[in-house]
Amino acid sequence: MGMERTKPSTTAIIIIDVQQKLIPSMPVAQMDDLRRAARILLGAAAELGAPVMCTEQYPRGLGATDQAIAAELEPLSVTPLAKNTFSCCMDPAFLDALKATGADAAVVIGMEAHICVFQTVRDLCARGMRVDVAIDGVASRRDDHRRVGLGLCEKAGANLTTAETVLFDWMVQSGTDTFKKLSRLVR
Repeated sequence: MGMERTKPSTTAIIIIDVQQKLIPSMPVAQMDDLRRAARILLGAAAELGAPVMCTEQYPRGLGATDQAIAAELEPLSVTPLAKNTFSCCMDPAFLDALKATGADAAVVIGMEAHICVFQTVRDLCARGMRVDVAIDGVASRRDDHRRVGLGLCEKAGANLTTAETVLFDWMVQSGTDTFKKLSRLVR
């Protein structure tokens, strides 16, 4: 896919498996970055109308979505989808929910970069979607695994980006009420 500007209304923000029992295994700095990226993207979604999806891998074993992210999902009325497949796209309920959004593009964050994030991104790209992976929004237990996961996402056809890049691309210009409201997210 090309590098044309995505539209918030047709770009799904997908948050993959940021779950309470996995978080203690992640590097603290990566988790801080991931929560910040989620806050930026979910703030943009709330203001600009992007659909949001969130998944949980085997929640009975790995727990619920991170409380900070869950608090941002609540006003958007987003309920995490439970799954057992590593790729979200191997889960029929996820595919139905994605189709219902009408999105032809996705911005993906979550964990782990080299497992569920990579496998989902590969499958979304294979379905013909434009996929952007916010590198500040993905984590793996090990840095080398995170780097490999991001590299595989790019090889699969995804664009590597950041949450701020997506936010400013969607805002288009400064000086608007939307800019004043959303630029606070990056301070």
